[in-house]
Amino acid sequence: MKVRVDADRCQGHTLCAMIAPDMFELSEVDGSSSAIAEVVPTDQEARVREAAQSCPEQAIILEEVAGDSAPQPDREQTMQ
Repeated sequence: MKVRVDADRCQGHTLCAMIAPDMFELSEVDGSSSAIAEVVPTDQEARVREAAQSCPEQAIILEEVAGDSAPQPDREQTMQ
């Protein structure tokens, strides 16, 4: 699984960093979020999914990669 944050959508609500602090960091300038790593370690997938589902701006983009446990090859999803 890969993750990224849409900078145009992120409003700095900080929920992602509270739910998955090992995967998201917050800007000291405006509080917006960014993914610490593009590829999500298997042990962090559940937290990253929860963060994506919790994002009020739907700014967290998940991409399932071929070979992942829940394969959806080359398909980007905006989680709600």
